[in-house]
Amino acid sequence: MAGNKKNKKLKLLDIKKIKTIPLAGRKSKVELELAARPPLASGSFMDFWDGLPGVLAASNIKKIVEAVATAREKGRPVVLGMGAHPIKVGLSPLIIDLMRRGIITAVATNGAAIVHDFELAYLGRTSEDVAEELCKGTFGMARETGLLLNRAIKNGEKKKQGLGQSIGALISKGRFPFKKKSIFACGFELGIPVTVHVTIGADIIHMHPNADGAAIGGASMRDFRLFASVLSGLEGGVYINLGSAVVMPEVFLKALTVARNLGHMTRDITTVNMDFIQHYRPRENVLMRPTLRGGASYALTGHHEIMFPLLAAGIIERMADRPGQ
Repeated sequence: MAGNKKNKKLKLLDIKKIKTIPLAGRKSKVELELAARPPLASGSFMDFWDGLPGVLAASNIKKIVEAVATAREKGRPVVLGMGAHPIKVGLSPLIIDLMRRGIITAVATNGAAIVHDFELAYLGRTSEDVAEELCKGTFGMARETGLLLNRAIKNGEKKKQGLGQSIGALISKGRFPFKKKSIFACGFELGIPVTVHVTIGADIIHMHPNADGAAIGGASMRDFRLFASVLSGLEGGVYINLGSAVVMPEVFLKALTVARNLGHMTRDITTVNMDFIQHYRPRENVLMRPTLRGGASYALTGHHEIMFPLLAAGIIERMADRPGQ
């Protein structure tokens, strides 16, 4: 272009007069004292834990452990929100153990969780091959799952029970060979709130002929209000979202809003999102928005079957040093 002819030829910038500063006077984010220590062949878990590097996620998981321990020491709640995947990857015994230790004080989950919790308690196995069963038209059509869960929900609705309480009572009082592995039965027996937040049409039991939408919706609505009541006392406590990308982050945000709208102080809270991918809703609805005016938030990225046992072990070890635990 004609205008370019007027441009002068560019020259290399002369950097001879660059100013430098002493390395010792510069602020550094990484120091040798934060580096990892190699594990000992016969070392304890605490040797391993204390040897984790003091940076990024390793630092955050220790902060989460301290937040949980401090919350329970002060009598503040630790609430676990979760999808069904943690149950499917074998974490129920760890969650139940934390409930029995008085560390997890409430659980909130989606509708799929009752399916897998029920089948594990009833049969000791769960999770079908969806693709194969779908081709045969039998996906989700396990007779006992649909029949007994829907029956329990309808019976619970008559008693004005929440959905989680209805399923907990079914498993706890019924002839379930593996009921000790049921999160819902544990909650029912210990009096710990376990709530279920259902998306109608998203769970296999909704396909069964004895499904009652009014009963399912009524019981789940009752659980939403119970969950909001739990969150109304979250000040100084911890909320952990484990593996729910959509349902529980949305329910958490709405239930927390209800609590705040009614005047309950819930600013100094710690929120955590644990998943193998960090999604939009957990980031915004669990981590960012609820802690805008106070508190802290942490994201831990990794597989549930690795990260949650690590977190649970860290909590148990730290709580063992806490007075009264």
